[in-house]
Order: sequence, then C-alpha cells, then structure tokens
Amino acid sequence: MRDEGGDLGTGDLLAPLLVRAAACLAILLSVFQLWTAGFGVLTALVQRSVHLALILALAFLLRPPFKGARRDRLTPWLVLDVVLVLASFGCCAYVVVFLDEIYERQGEWLARDVLAAALGVLLVLEACRRVIGWFMASCVALFLAYAFLGAWMPDLFAHKGYGLTRIATTLFLTTEGVFGVPLGVAATFVFIFVLFGAFLEASGGGSFFIDLAQALTGRFSGGPAKTAVIASGLMGSVSGSAVANVVTTGAFTIPMMKKVGYRPHVAGAIEAAASTGGQIMPPVMGAGAFLMAEFTNTSYLTIVKISIVPALLYYMTVLLFVHFEAKKQGLAGQPRESLPKALRVLSGGLHFIIPLVALVVALVMNVSPTMAGFVAVASTFLASALRKASRMGPRLLLQALEKGAKNAVTVSVACAAAGIIVGVIGLTGQGLNLSSLVLALSLDIKLLAILLIGTASLVLGMGLPVTASYIVLVTLAGPALLDLGVPLLVGHMVVFWYSQLSNVTPPVSLAAFAGAGLAGAHPMRTALVACNLAKGLFIIPLVMAYRPLLGNGPAGEVAVTMIASAAGLLAVAAGMERFLVRRATALETALFLLAGLCLLWPDVLVAGLHIPARASDAAGLALLVGAGLLQLLHRPDVT
Repeated sequence: MRDEGGDLGTGDLLAPLLVRAAACLAILLSVFQLWTAGFGVLTALVQRSVHLALILALAFLLRPPFKGARRDRLTPWLVLDVVLVLASFGCCAYVVVFLDEIYERQGEWLARDVLAAALGVLLVLEACRRVIGWFMASCVALFLAYAFLGAWMPDLFAHKGYGLTRIATTLFLTTEGVFGVPLGVAATFVFIFVLFGAFLEASGGGSFFIDLAQALTGRFSGGPAKTAVIASGLMGSVSGSAVANVVTTGAFTIPMMKKVGYRPHVAGAIEAAASTGGQIMPPVMGAGAFLMAEFTNTSYLTIVKISIVPALLYYMTVLLFVHFEAKKQGLAGQPRESLPKALRVLSGGLHFIIPLVALVVALVMNVSPTMAGFVAVASTFLASALRKASRMGPRLLLQALEKGAKNAVTVSVACAAAGIIVGVIGLTGQGLNLSSLVLALSLDIKLLAILLIGTASLVLGMGLPVTASYIVLVTLAGPALLDLGVPLLVGHMVVFWYSQLSNVTPPVSLAAFAGAGLAGAHPMRTALVACNLAKGLFIIPLVMAYRPLLGNGPAGEVAVTMIASAAGLLAVAAGMERFLVRRATALETALFLLAGLCLLWPDVLVAGLHIPARASDAAGLALLVGAGLLQLLHRPDVT
C-alpha cells in the first residue's frame, strides 16, 4: 500500500521482490538442471550441492516460517528468511569450494567443517518442517537424537553413540547422508522429468490428453468419471505427482462428473484414486522408478517395463469400480454431440505424442534416464512450435522453467531429509536389527511381513510424502522381504506400491483431500470412497509377491498370471460392489469373492492345504463364470 505522501510503501516493494527473487532462482535452477542433463558433467557432491542450495533457497522464499507470518513488510521473520537463504548458499558453496580438501581430510575435520555441516543439517531440517510438515521433521529429529543417544537405548536398539563431529560431517560432507542416493536421484532423474511435465502442460499437452480421454469415453455410462481415470493416467504418467495431477485434471473432470449425477465426494474420490495411479504408471512414476533403479542396480528401462502390467491392472480396477457405480446409479454418458471428436482432437494435438515417442526411443537406445529426460523436454519445446496454439514463446518458456523448479521443491526436500534418516541408519548399523524385528514380528511368514510393511506405510504416510515413505520403508524393511525369499526387485516394487497408500487412505490422504476441495465435498468421506476405489494398491502387491506378475518367470507362467490377475481383480470388484450386469445376490457375491481369492492368491487357501496355482486358477475361473452366468440367466428383484 502507499503511504500518505503517495510514495510506495515497503509492502509494495518487498512482496513483489520476494516473488521475483523466487522466480529467478527457480528459472536458474531449471536452466542449471537442463545444462547438466544435456551437456554438463559434474561430480556427485558438486551437482547435488548446487541443486540443494537452490532448493533450500526456494523453500525459504516460498514457504513462510509459520502460518500468518507477514512477508509484505520488514519483520524479523522476513529477515530470518533472508538469512536462511544466504546460509543455504554458504553451506552448499562450502562443499563445492573446499571439495578437494574435504576428500583429503576425511576423519580429520576442522572446526569450520563441523560448523558448516551442522548448519547444513539444521537448514534441511527447517526446510523439511516448512515444506512437508512437523511429522517428517520430527521423524528426522528423532533419528538425529538416536544417533547421539545410542548408548542409552534398550539392548535391541543400542549402539555406542556418536558425537556432533561424526554425525554432522557424515551427514553433510559425504554421500552417506543429505547428499546420498535419494537427493542424487532427485537432483538428476526426477527433476528433469518434473520439468518435462511442466513443459508438456505449458504447451497444452494436458488439455490434449483430457480432450482425447473425453472423446473416447464420454458417451459411455458414467463417461466423465472414465474420462477422469484415463486423463489422470495419461497426465500422471508424466507429472509424477498425485496431488498435482488431481489439481490439473480434476479442475475439469470433477465438475463434469457432478454435472451428470455423481455425488461430490464420489467425484472427488474418483479423481484422487485415478491420479494416485499416475505415480505407478510409467514412464515417470514420480521418483520411484529412478530410486528403485539406483537401489537395485537395475536399468531404468527394466523398471519401466515391469511396471506397465501392474499399473494397467490398477487402472482396470478403478475403471471397473467406476463402471459398476455408474450402472448402479443409472448414470448415463454425455450426449455425443457435446463431446469433442476424437479425430479432430488427434489431428490438433498429435504433435504432443512426439515427446513421448522421443522419450521411449531414447530409453530403448539405452541412453541414461537423465539424457532421456533432456530429450523429452527439448522435443516438447520443438514439437510445440508445430502448432500456433501450442507454440511456447519466451513468456511460456520462462513460466515452464519456473513451475518445473517449484514443483520439484517438495520431492527434493523430502529426499534430502530422508537422506538424514538413511545416513543415521547406516552410521549406527541398525538397519539389520530393524529388519530382524520385522522378521520376528511376522513369524517368518511372508504374508504377515508384507501386511506389516503395508501397515507401516499407512503410519508413515500420515506425515511423509510418497518418496520419503518408500525410502524409509525399503531401507528398514526391504532386507526382511529379501530374507523371506522375495526377489530384490519384487520387494522394492511391493514397498513402492504400499508407499502410495498415503494418497488415498484416511486419516491423512492428500490426493483425496485435494479432490474434496475441488468437489466441495467432505474430506473424510471423499478419502473413504477413494480408499475403496484404490483397492488395487492393497491387492496387486500381494500378487507380485506370490506370482510372477512382474515378468520374473517363464513366459507361459507370466502370461497365465496376467490373465488370472485380471480375472481375479474383476471378480473382487464385482464381489465388493455386489454388481456385474445387475445387483448381485448374497450367493453371487460369495462366488465372486471366492473366485477372486482363488485367482489372486493361489498359494495357500486352507491352513495346511497347498493347492497348485493351475488348479486354483481353474477353480477361480469356473467360479467367476458360474457367478456371471447366474447374473445373466436369473434376474431376481434384488434390493
């Protein structure tokens, strides 16, 4: 506002200055990441230090220290934020400038080394509190306290305890803590693909995917809901963020669903469940595919290939639940004349397929994921120039660079904070003890171990983002699955899928809450329906653990597993919704659920009785066909 003399007040100057400073830093970060992805070769600590410095600066500029803190006048809190930004640059610059000396004096640290490292850890902790919340910040603080107080812990968790010098320098001056694998993945692979999603959205690719989904599904029963599922799958496969996916596609699909008769909380839940699937749908899968590739020493292309079938099965279950709900409520599709024409949509937006094709080709040619992401971003920019409506001029280009960096702040801060937890576990050597605890609690039974991990993911998901939840769970519990005979890659995939539960499972379900906000619905009712729609997240990981759904077996057995899994999920959906072609009787419902059990979990059906998979599949298919025939041939009045 202006003062009495008509001059600009400090609020008129400071607020825009902060916004512009954040925008400039975001654009600078995106340019740096593009340059290193396509042309630059930097050592790990240098790359990650520059990335972290800009991420921390953005975190302190974009997120005030507490709700209601004034940013439009010269307050102590504003001064604090500026000091934290400068301290972030200073700590990370210290690592870059003195990198050679740090390597040379490992273990013989100077006082300034300890000061810079301790300050860096505290800055990450504060950024975590602001960006992610108190829950994760408290978890990180507890692990730090545990590193100090190990000598006073119970025998199961005891260790000799470490001092400030050892803890701080390990966590900030090596690649065993903050600058470990999680941040390394966020600073290379993840960022470039987040930027790819921002470029695709800025050029109009998001609208193209929504229009295409609407043209293909809008006329069918519950058409807008199916449009939401398909559009969210297409957008989510490149955005990698469930909440961002809800906000992007939900702004269009949720009003459409409400218009044709879906209740507000159901419309929000459908969008949340569909958007959550975007984080398990290749090629981007959030940060999961890249982290999994690093943790398991597997190629990124392999992760993408084995993820396709489970992701499609998940979307199949969501579509089935949506279809049955629409049939039960008698919801019709949209009039054909009100829908966009598929051929017209394709002809106007076919050039948006070019970046996806370029990405797949780059991956098949075995280039690094970082370079593949660079190719995708560059091809998006070039392809947008093929149509006037999508052409990215300087303004749109800068907006895409800015948005990509800002979208990456949460993931990078989560990965830096999770690196502290991983570093403490490695420093204290407690990873094996915690894995042994999981084995003991599960009584060496694979199913119980998996259910324990699923439960742990629900608890962690109340405060941790998906990426952080996956990192912590796979570090603590992953070895237990390996000891129980679950292959390494399968175990990681199971943990990764269960880490998605926090998006749709109460009491803290961020994607569902975002959908509720757009739909004007009660958040908890929306979350409960979203949890019901996303049952594939609970069921499919169990199939992965017991059957070769990920292609880890003979080709014939893999094919049978895929068919049986699809049929089993159909049976479960029909049984839980009590509907296939009409409302199901109690007998039909029981037959559907029993068929799903046989098809999805053939290992042990009755205590002490082992049934071969082929016999179980045959029994399940027979039960499913029998229940389906009853639905078709007998039509009692069922309420």
